[in-house]
Amino acid sequence: MTGLIDSHCHLDLEAFDADRDQVVARARQAGVTALVVPAVNCTQWAALEALAGPGVGVALGLHPCFDHQPGDLEALAERLERPHALVAIGECGLDAVAGRAPMAEQLACCQAQLTLACQHKLPVILHVRKAHNELLGLLAHMTLPAGGVVHGFSGSLDLARQYLRHGLCLGVGGVITYERANKTRHTLAQVPIDALVLETDSPDMPLQGHQGQRNEPARLPQVLATLAELRGANPQALATQLTRNTQRLFPRLSV
Repeated sequence: MTGLIDSHCHLDLEAFDADRDQVVARARQAGVTALVVPAVNCTQWAALEALAGPGVGVALGLHPCFDHQPGDLEALAERLERPHALVAIGECGLDAVAGRAPMAEQLACCQAQLTLACQHKLPVILHVRKAHNELLGLLAHMTLPAGGVVHGFSGSLDLARQYLRHGLCLGVGGVITYERANKTRHTLAQVPIDALVLETDSPDMPLQGHQGQRNEPARLPQVLATLAELRGANPQALATQLTRNTQRLFPRLSV
């Protein structure tokens, strides 16, 4: 099996503190050869950068569901001016359900990070929940030269096509393993295969049969198997294409 890439895994979070090395070892044993680890707030940036290396790419950003302080955007801009091995900016975006700030503030924070992504020619890792119209409104006024990914995509075929028109990929995660997720399963069975990347969102987004358990990158092959079944595709051929997609999206990722 072609080596898989988990395009969204929060390996730095406390949930992995007790056995982080074992989690990575299990992932490699399962055929997951690389991980992309996005930030959620500035307090973890230094520790996150320390994880970067062969097989682990990191992104810096300000997640809408976490608290941020005045000056965090300026700190991000300053950090991006240093020599770095970042593969993307993120996780950033909009959340009308659990966002910590009013939507107007979320929009300003997200727009600033999209602008930084444009300036530094880095892909962007986007979180969006119940705020697709607002995010698409931002995207309508800028072009992201390095593209990006809508992480944990869950939505209709029409919505997917709107994001694809902005040159974005869609992150395919554990939601597709739930038969009740009919709309998302139907969508991801139909969109162009070159627009998809795999992810786990570990330690969150557990797969069907693992509810209530910590998710981890070693379960990525189960997401692949479900996607192959939904698309009527050969798993090996699908794995090869998805890995190629992820390497194209994150060219700085060392595998």
